[in-house]
Amino acid sequence: MTDAAQPTAPAADIAAMPFEAALAELEEIVGRLERGNVALEDSIAIYERGEALKKHCEGLLRKAEARVEKITLSADGRPRGVEPLDVDR
Repeated sequence: MTDAAQPTAPAADIAAMPFEAALAELEEIVGRLERGNVALEDSIAIYERGEALKKHCEGLLRKAEARVEKITLSADGRPRGVEPLDVDR
């Protein structure tokens, strides 16, 4: 099957995708668009799917960051507890 003939799955399935699968598909879409051998209508469709995949990946990353804690150390360097990770966003 050629790049232009490869179908894309409906956007509804994106919500159930794990991060790694969504990122892999997003990378594939970027590659197809960069090669430029996709018909205009197909380009628009896969671009829109890519946007949905990007948003999904960003959301999963935000959730993961919210779950990560950093270990705090006392003055003598011993662990004394945890606190939320500081995320510059």
